[in-house]
Amino acid sequence: MPKLKVDGIEVEVPPGSTVLQACEAAGKEIPRFCYHDRLSIAGNCRMCLVEVKPGPPKPAASCALPAGDDMEVFTDSEMARKGREGVMEFLLINHPLDCPICDQGGECDLQDQAMGFGHAGSRYRENKRAVEDKYMGPLIKTIMTRCIHCTRCVRFSTEVAGVEDMGLINRGENAEITTLEHAVASELSGNVIDLCPVGALTSKPYAFVARPWELTKTESIDVMDAVGSNVRIDARGNEVLRVLPRLHEDVNEEWISDKTRFACDGLSRQRLDQPYIRGADGRLAPASWQDALALAADKLKEAGGAKTGAIIGDHASVEAMFAMKGLMDRLGSPNLDCRQDGAALDASVAAAYRFNTTIAGIEDADACLIIGSDPRVEAPVLNSRLRKRYLEGGFKIGVVGPNNDLTYKYEHLGAGGDTLQQLADGSHAFCETLKAAERPMLILGMGALSRGDGAAVLAAARKIANDTGMVLDGWNGFNVLHTAASRVGGLMVGCLPGDGGKTTNEILDGAKSGDISVVYLLAADEVDTDQLGNAFVIYQGHHGDAGAHKASIIFPSAAYTEQNGIFVNTEGRIQLAKRAAFPPGEAKEDWAILRALSGELGTPLPYDTQDALRRALQETNGAFLAIDTVEPAAWGEFGTEGALDAAAFSSPISNFYMTDPISRASETMAKCVEEILGTAEATGTDG
Repeated sequence: MPKLKVDGIEVEVPPGSTVLQACEAAGKEIPRFCYHDRLSIAGNCRMCLVEVKPGPPKPAASCALPAGDDMEVFTDSEMARKGREGVMEFLLINHPLDCPICDQGGECDLQDQAMGFGHAGSRYRENKRAVEDKYMGPLIKTIMTRCIHCTRCVRFSTEVAGVEDMGLINRGENAEITTLEHAVASELSGNVIDLCPVGALTSKPYAFVARPWELTKTESIDVMDAVGSNVRIDARGNEVLRVLPRLHEDVNEEWISDKTRFACDGLSRQRLDQPYIRGADGRLAPASWQDALALAADKLKEAGGAKTGAIIGDHASVEAMFAMKGLMDRLGSPNLDCRQDGAALDASVAAAYRFNTTIAGIEDADACLIIGSDPRVEAPVLNSRLRKRYLEGGFKIGVVGPNNDLTYKYEHLGAGGDTLQQLADGSHAFCETLKAAERPMLILGMGALSRGDGAAVLAAARKIANDTGMVLDGWNGFNVLHTAASRVGGLMVGCLPGDGGKTTNEILDGAKSGDISVVYLLAADEVDTDQLGNAFVIYQGHHGDAGAHKASIIFPSAAYTEQNGIFVNTEGRIQLAKRAAFPPGEAKEDWAILRALSGELGTPLPYDTQDALRRALQETNGAFLAIDTVEPAAWGEFGTEGALDAAAFSSPISNFYMTDPISRASETMAKCVEEILGTAEATGTDG
């Protein structure tokens, strides 16, 4: 390990480290524009100049200079200061004085570094260069005269996102970043806005909306997929204006998907802000909470437990699901299911429904089998981790299912159950690849588990994991990739059919046939509502989506940004979401609605506050005491062996930009569908 001195401080750094990293290890601040920890080194901006001895008598770019033994680095010498001042002066020669009207103002690296490392004034009196703005799609606004050619955006899109839509053309002062007037076709494109150190690339939906010092910033968790990306929610007053990523090395690093970032405008559209009751004329009419709760309680009592069913949606918090289970237990109903897509998940063994490798653990794997999943649209941030591991080399990937562009090369083994059967019985050639790997892994998607033969698919995947050595001491390569933020938490809480209880599909069939007379939809909008027949439907949710259209009673609830809650991601990591704004109108938190309804039924749930609910939850399941950790799950037998359907697997997500009530209400997501996917879908705000 190289030892060197930085401003007289001796530091030891890992082999392959740069001088810039050595300076940071010594606690020295080095300005930079082009350098980024997660991108390749470009050495474009030269802002990171330092003086190095022994060496030539000129400043050196610390980001591109390998650290060596016995080096002496001076970060604040006369040579280094003059070098940086000169670089900053050249960067500002063509930079427009746009700060008062620039959306980057207040959080601009160029502003900060010009103040800290630049001259007090300018000596330039010539005409400035101007560059025509470029079209990069509905999400990224460009003012390319501000661009300093750091190429962070180009390197991100090529290396992390895996698309080659962005590039640099021409040379010298004629150089320009461009997409050749095409929208950036990546589910991660918005991250270039965070990476851009100046105001060249900014958020198009957020343009001229607010200044950063006007916003209330709340650290929370994303629910648009099951990854559980750590985010910061910025709100002004009661309106969420933007969502930004937070650093979490084990989950999302510092990236988030475009749906996470831009769907937040859907939070202010098509909202349910007061209770409704459907009258004799078939129309929904506003009602008081007292009347709505009383009617719901009467209908539930009348139906009894055997004829009542509850289906839980994809955005429900653990507290809401725990309260829902408590309510159904008091009704004596075993008809409860958190798997609104009908996935054949086995909750008896925790390892059967978790991403056991962990998201960060993908980087330790050396072979991967993907079954019935398209991780690029189901979990873009997780897919970037797969691409990162692929680029390191020595990572063979096989896919059974859709033959889509995943941003990395893979071997397409087959489309459906017949190929999976060959892998399960060991006759497929890819089995040898998995057996030869030291740490093989498989990813089982909802596209495979939500079919009629889902239980057999689960058993076949378990057999593959056992036969190819995926489960070892300190390593479990069996992974289930969920698409719903609520799913793992619901399975942990036990929101599943009890003895003799009905699954989601059986509840819907029962509603159609008349065996189920009352259906409680807890923010469940992805079910086939036509199957509900003439059942009395109680819908609790925050948007006027599919469930609300079929409802007999509507309880307006808070969205994920408007209530504190616990969410468990696909790997079993328990995380806390925090309230960033208050729900509109008379809407209330999910658990509080269920607590009030239980009181109306005469069997009140044993808690009156969320803290008391969490204590009861933790007493029931001690796993909820461990926040932001992943405890290894015990391996066991799960799934049901049976015949596999030869039909091709398909991803449950056909449109990445519209998968839930919030994103379907978003005008920004509608523009993405139109401009990026090339199809137009109404948001419900049209007409």
